[in-house]
Amino acid sequence: MKTAAKFTPDVLVCGGGCAGLVAAVAAARNNARTLLVERAPFAGGIITTVGLPFFDGVADKRTGRIVVRGIALELLVKMGRAKPDQTHIRPHNPTIDSTERFKLLADQLLTDHGQMLQVLYHSSVCAVERRGERIRAVLVANKDGLVRIEPRVVIDCTGDADVAYWAEVPCRQQPELMPMTLHFRIGNVRRHPRLNQLARQALQRAHAQGKLPMFYGPGLIFCFARDEAYVHAVRVPGNATDAADLTRAEMQGRADAWTMFQQWKKEVPGFEDSYFITSGPYIGIRETRRVVGRYTITAEDIRRGRRFADAVVTGCWYLDRHPNTTTVGTANDPDNQGFQPDPYDIPYRTLVASQVENLLVAGRCHSATAEAASSTRVSVTAMGMGQAAGTAAALAVRSKTTVAELDGQQVRQVLESQGAGPFTDE
Repeated sequence: MKTAAKFTPDVLVCGGGCAGLVAAVAAARNNARTLLVERAPFAGGIITTVGLPFFDGVADKRTGRIVVRGIALELLVKMGRAKPDQTHIRPHNPTIDSTERFKLLADQLLTDHGQMLQVLYHSSVCAVERRGERIRAVLVANKDGLVRIEPRVVIDCTGDADVAYWAEVPCRQQPELMPMTLHFRIGNVRRHPRLNQLARQALQRAHAQGKLPMFYGPGLIFCFARDEAYVHAVRVPGNATDAADLTRAEMQGRADAWTMFQQWKKEVPGFEDSYFITSGPYIGIRETRRVVGRYTITAEDIRRGRRFADAVVTGCWYLDRHPNTTTVGTANDPDNQGFQPDPYDIPYRTLVASQVENLLVAGRCHSATAEAASSTRVSVTAMGMGQAAGTAAALAVRSKTTVAELDGQQVRQVLESQGAGPFTDE
């Protein structure tokens, strides 16, 4: 098999979403030669490829205390939504006012490191070569052809644990996965007190008439402009690790979003002169594979607030599982509302893949049970995991050890010295 080029970075980060963007920056800042590959033409993951403007997981819902700092908070500061020395924030999940500006900010962060950090957009991981307990090479497909990358450490931030799965690392996947959501935006909407109620009733009618297979909420949020509704209401069951099923889900999501828009424009006062701005560009995926790591965090760990000596990031989001049914006015199953934990520890070992000594995993595909992952999967928690993984990868390269042998408490200490790491306690 002929390859077009070869790279030999210290650290390869696969996927430039919330976890991967921060992992790449953290590795470079810790003096590791880093390469980031991302299938989209920009970084940012759910914020930019899906359009979700929320910084979920940055602060404790009950107190507003910021529990993830480091690069995640730096991004929020640079977007003008926080101050560097801020300790509390309201709402606990602040929104940014421009996903386009976030793309530019991500580009800036990635290009600030010169040759220490290289980026390949429009590049998809397509194969992994493993020998014994090491990943020897990762193959990437892009406009150059097949690109061979031989890194010392790999960080899988694909969301779907693609690298781990193709390296034959054990992974878990639920028989029934949480549904996917296509986010979309509608312009020239006139706001009034009954808008949400009437929009909900219109979707109920569309659902009863068979025009809309499934929905939730709907959530109409005016965070980008006073007359622009950002909508999260689409709900499509499916398996995003199956190419055909993911294709079907994308098509269904677009059809459902357009049905919602047309129903509102026809029936709901305030939408008479509205227009459909955009969707996606990708459907949002909540759950697919999760790697089996050196430790698996459980919902019981989260509920009990279990402490870990090798904690590297703090989680705080509620247990947020979406059902494959219509839930009117809510996201969760109304019969099983999500448990809201106190801030809790996520240990380094959940980022370390089993059976392979040079693979870390960060983001929603880290080592967690399905219920636990419904909390740990959110954007800012993923950023915190990314910073931990990028830092650990650089430490392993510097100390000429493996990420599997690296002491998680050492990773924690370095993170804390850099203003990151766990902020579980006051």
